[in-house]
Amino acid sequence: MSNSYFKIAVLPGDGIGPEVVNESIKILDAVAEVFQVKFQFSYGLMGAEAIFKTGDPLPEDTLKICKDSDAVLFGAIGDPVFDNNPDAKVRPEQGLLKLRKELGLYANIRPLKTYASLIDKSPLKREIIEGTDIQIFRELVSGIYFGEKFTDPDGKYAYDVCKYSTGDIIPIAHMAFKEAQKRKKKLTLIDKANVLDTSRLWRKICQKIAPQYPDVQLDYIFVDNAAMQLVLNPRQFDVILTENMFGDIISDEASVIGGSIGLLPSASIGEENALFEPIHGSYPQAKGKGIANPVASILSTAMMLDYLELPEAADKLRRAVEHSIENRYVTVDLNAQQHYTTGEVGSFIADYIKYSEKSYYNFENIKIGKSTIV
Repeated sequence: MSNSYFKIAVLPGDGIGPEVVNESIKILDAVAEVFQVKFQFSYGLMGAEAIFKTGDPLPEDTLKICKDSDAVLFGAIGDPVFDNNPDAKVRPEQGLLKLRKELGLYANIRPLKTYASLIDKSPLKREIIEGTDIQIFRELVSGIYFGEKFTDPDGKYAYDVCKYSTGDIIPIAHMAFKEAQKRKKKLTLIDKANVLDTSRLWRKICQKIAPQYPDVQLDYIFVDNAAMQLVLNPRQFDVILTENMFGDIISDEASVIGGSIGLLPSASIGEENALFEPIHGSYPQAKGKGIANPVASILSTAMMLDYLELPEAADKLRRAVEHSIENRYVTVDLNAQQHYTTGEVGSFIADYIKYSEKSYYNFENIKIGKSTIV
């Protein structure tokens, strides 16, 4: 894009979404100041909040804001009012699914890496997860989530159709192969080709594409085995490619490897649009308490900066996050003994972007639990 002015659609969403997105805006304000760029923010309703106010989980005004933007920054979606009501006809998640389809966001990218200072927070042993660095590519606008759905009026049976075409698979497969070329040159397709025709189609297409990337090793693993291998030896994976539902499940399983789901960002990319969001849910129990971890949203913002062709700003932001984690300036999910609020963590990271080692924060005091501004 190579410009210095960007229109950002901001969809705070439900639960802790507004709180974590607020910290991402704080970060972007710091980036704008340091790197001489300008962000224009346009806010829209989506999810449960949109249903409560308009009756629609994705109002037309919100969709227009998103289509007119350079990128979309999204918080979280979901509310117990709908989660606990299986008969609800209108649901918050319908808004997100429709937005993905309307914007053509066919590829969901979820990076997973471990931080040395947080390895002990993982439920897995250090020797199993240390050095884990995985990039997951999940197809996002087809498959069982978007197939035909039916429930018998008598409530005795229901079905959901999983359907894929070559046009659904080819674009994200190329994207995954290209990413593998930049990394360790290994691509793993997760499927269920021993049972599902759709999985066999995925394999055929990937086998056909593979010769265009002779430097990339392509292998396959059934989804049930993949779920087990992620726990036994996650370091065997580099780039993972998979369909919509398998990707949803596998990426959430992978998220706990690093110690907290509150650390993991994601990008949903299409030909002309892109949306960036943390992978955690709306976590309504934490709403308004200042305990939500903003790092996943902030790292999603770093992915957005990459997409907007602001690599120096993205790198600086990631260094700021690592600095925060290394100095244990984190929320309660990462340090129950000494922790900081959602807003304090966001301010710390924003301050580092602006001032680096000359930050107003006194790091020695932070380490002994007396965070002060000097």
